[in-house]
Amino acid sequence: MTYETLRVEHDGSRARVTLARPDVRNAFNAAMIAELTACFGELADREEMRAIVLAGEGASFCAGADVNWMRASVDASEDENRADAQRMATMFRAVDECPVPVVGRVQGVAFGGGVGLVSCCDVVIAAEDASFCFSEVRLGILPAVISTFALAKIGRGQARRWFLTAEVLSAARAREIGLVHEVVPPDRLDAGVEGILHAVCSNGPQAVREAKALIRRVAELERGAAIEHCAETIARVRVSREGQEGLRAFLDKRLPVWRRRGGSAGTLPTAGGEPTGERKA
Repeated sequence: MTYETLRVEHDGSRARVTLARPDVRNAFNAAMIAELTACFGELADREEMRAIVLAGEGASFCAGADVNWMRASVDASEDENRADAQRMATMFRAVDECPVPVVGRVQGVAFGGGVGLVSCCDVVIAAEDASFCFSEVRLGILPAVISTFALAKIGRGQARRWFLTAEVLSAARAREIGLVHEVVPPDRLDAGVEGILHAVCSNGPQAVREAKALIRRVAELERGAAIEHCAETIARVRVSREGQEGLRAFLDKRLPVWRRRGGSAGTLPTAGGEPTGERKA
C-alpha cells in the first residue's frame, strides 16, 4: 500500500512508521488519519512483526490537528463533527490495540492529538527538549477523543490539571506523570529507542503479544474474573509451543529458539540516516 502522509520502513520483524508531513509539524489531516488506521491494521495482521516504532519526520513528533482540517470543521454540522471524531478515535484504537508493541520516538512538540498518539504507545522515549500539551481548551474545545487513551496513561488526578490548564509539559514532567517512560538527550534518542527494541525482541514473540493483551483484559474485568482469566491464560501459554521452548531452554541452560534465530538483531534507520524503504508498506 502506498501512503502520502506516512513513510513505512521494514527491517525484518520490525517496522518504523513515520509521520511524514514535516512542513506542518506532522499535523493530522483526514488523509493521515485514514492512512494511520490502515497502516496499523495491516501491521497488526503480520504474524512475524515483533515491534513498531512510531516517529515524526523533522523537528517535531506531531503538532495535533492540521489548521486547514480544523478550518473545515468550523462549518461542519454536529453529525459531520461526530463522524470526524469517530474516524480519529478509530485511528487511535488501531495504534493502541495493535497486538505488536509500539514504541514512540518523540522529539519537538506533541500537542493535542499528538499527545493522543503518545498515549497509545506502549513505551515512549522522548528527547529532553520535547514538550507536550493537552492544548484543546485553548481553542474552546476539549481533549474528548484522546481522553480514553490519555486517562489510561496518566490517570484522572493528573488529567484534572493538564486537561483544564493546557499548560505545556516538559519531557521531564511528562515522565513524572506517566506519559513518557524515558527522557534522553536529543542525540541519544535513536539509541534509547534501539535499547527498548532490543529488550522487546529478546523475548518470546507470542509471550510479548499475550502480555500486552493481558494488560488490557485484566483492566476490564472485576477482580475475581481477572484472577480466573490470568490462571487460564498462563495455563494455556505454559503448554504452548513457545512456552514449552522457553521453559525447557531455561532448564537446559541454553538460548531459546527465538534468541538463536537472532530475534533481537537488526536495526532500523535513524532519523538522520538514509531511509531503507519507500513510502509504502
